Amino acid sequence: MTPNATANIGATRAEVMASVDSSPSRSEFIIADISRDEAWISMRVEDAPSLPEWA
Repeated sequence: MTPNATANIGATRAEVMASVDSSPSRSEFIIADISRDEAWISMRVEDAPSLPEWA
């Protein structure tokens, strides 16, 4: 999947949220910009970086 890295010139303010969606088969970490349609990404919880890894 190729990310769309272009800026939205008409954007006002982004509202980004994160959540863990659990099911019996696996858990997904989801990050979404709820101020835009189709602006989200998900990955397995096991593959998501922890905050200390970002510092």
